[in-house]
Amino acid sequence: MTRYADPGSPDALVSYRSRYDHWIGGDYVPPARGRYFENPTPVNGRPFTEVARGTAEDVERALDAAHSALPAWSRTSPAERAAVLLRIADRMEARLEPLAVAESWENGKPVRETLAADIPLAIDHFRYFAGVIRAQEGSLSQLDEDTVAYHFHEPLGVVAQIIPWNFPLLMAAWKLAPALAAGNTVVLKPAEQTPASIHVWLDLVSDLLPPGVVNVVNGFGAEAGKPLAASPRVAKIAFTGETTTGRLIMQYASENLKPVTLELGGKSPNVFFDDVSAAEDDFLDKALEGFTMFALNQGEVCTCPSRALIQRGHYDSFLQAAIARTEAIVPGHPLDTATMTGAQASNDQLEKILSYLDIGKQEGARVLTGGSRAALGGELAGGYYVEPTILEGTNRMRVFQEEIFGPVVAVTPFTDFDEAVSLANDTLYGLGAGVWTRDANTAYRAGRAIQAGRVWTNCYHSYPAHAAFGGYKQSGIGREGHRMVLEHYQQTKNLLVSYSPKKLGFF
Repeated sequence: MTRYADPGSPDALVSYRSRYDHWIGGDYVPPARGRYFENPTPVNGRPFTEVARGTAEDVERALDAAHSALPAWSRTSPAERAAVLLRIADRMEARLEPLAVAESWENGKPVRETLAADIPLAIDHFRYFAGVIRAQEGSLSQLDEDTVAYHFHEPLGVVAQIIPWNFPLLMAAWKLAPALAAGNTVVLKPAEQTPASIHVWLDLVSDLLPPGVVNVVNGFGAEAGKPLAASPRVAKIAFTGETTTGRLIMQYASENLKPVTLELGGKSPNVFFDDVSAAEDDFLDKALEGFTMFALNQGEVCTCPSRALIQRGHYDSFLQAAIARTEAIVPGHPLDTATMTGAQASNDQLEKILSYLDIGKQEGARVLTGGSRAALGGELAGGYYVEPTILEGTNRMRVFQEEIFGPVVAVTPFTDFDEAVSLANDTLYGLGAGVWTRDANTAYRAGRAIQAGRVWTNCYHSYPAHAAFGGYKQSGIGREGHRMVLEHYQQTKNLLVSYSPKKLGFF
């Protein structure tokens, strides 16, 4: 096991600048109003850098730069754009550990996750879309002997991208890779809780991108996010975050008739049928890990399997094993590779989670394990830590219906297939779901019946670049990943061409 040195210490793999301005037009630009805000690490609650506090004036400067860069970038060949994405991926892979440490320090997640998942997946998205854009083709339709319809894929233009704090670099890659591959230029606003990771990435790859192709404006939602989303100068808005903010983004976009993609909240069911416990084998062990995935990234995942539905025939035995597996989770310093759960991303998020634990208790939910703030002490004193928590109750409780975004799972039994599907679908959300069974027919039927954009079957929390991801119901509009996402960053140009010298004959 490895314990990486804290950023800024003598043996650290990465160090942050003392201050980050906006990245506009290929250079760092101070905020128009001269204001900055502190960026604390969740590891111990202490600030480690300060960041420009953007406003509408900064957004306009970034849009100027993006529009200036658009004509040249949009005319580059798919092969040239693909080559840039591949160089970015190679550069990231060569510096995987520093990027992983930087994100863990800023976000609080265990470095074992950033090393094994976040950064490798981000790299894979750049490589995937480099391949996809080279393989994409237009179409030709011969309408008659003398008339042909040509269809070309063209970039939308300057796109706005607003990303969340739970996966700063991966969420940036999810949006940047297809947008850049398609020939768009970008103004990106990172979450105010985690802006520094993006700038560490920029320090690594900015020389590979023409100035103005990617611009980053830091700041808060009302001050920087709103003017970006409401601007008539953007051709599209991509947003990942909570559902209430997504509604506002959609409202801003509607004023200018701009397309949006929204990846929003979730309250994902994880369904365990009786036959999961038919044998004590690798499959049962895998299913127990699948249950415990609610604690991945401290539960700060839109698809967190935060509702565990367990069939009555094995309810007691499976739940006891799941409690034991949960209690075996190792908390600790996020930069220690032995640590399985780290810190929540911010004090605000910590307080939200703790308030929901109180709500659950008041509603009559039974705490089976956890249920409190984790006091780790020592160098971690002041950090934002919560015990992985299992609550037992009914699906009508708020802790079953509302997104907590923390390491909390609400558990309830079901009797048969129909009740499982009914409980799974009894939610406003429809982002993700899990189905666990040894029976292929049950797996297929349940996967088709559950109203969610992705249904993991005998697995959970896998996010390959070539699998479409997105929500049903209140969980959003559009998709991330897979070649279909290019359609969200392109428009279709039709040339309807007549090769006949003769007139139609109407006039």
